[in-house]
Amino acid sequence: MSVKGMVIVLAVIFCATIVQGFPMFKGGRCLCIGPGVKAVKVADIEKATIIYPSNNCNKIEVIITLKAHKGQRCLNPKSKQANIIIKNIKRKNFLKYQDV
Repeated sequence: MSVKGMVIVLAVIFCATIVQGFPMFKGGRCLCIGPGVKAVKVADIEKATIIYPSNNCNKIEVIITLKAHKGQRCLNPKSKQANIIIKNIKRKNFLKYQDV
């Protein structure tokens, strides 16, 4: 094998080892794309879910499931309605574990 061929093989191996250390998706795999809506009609809310930051996504996500099979909406976690929902869910979880 020539010197030129050996240099190319070493360069490819070097690049492969560097690429393995980089994350594939910089923002992670968040369920909500973009900031989300500011508010949802309270009467349309069936269920609210909070997903806290993790290895997959580095932001808080508030996902609202709507009644009558209208789908799901991502609520902006910085909005007033989201803050109220987050506080209520935290309070319910706290009270649930206090009764044990």
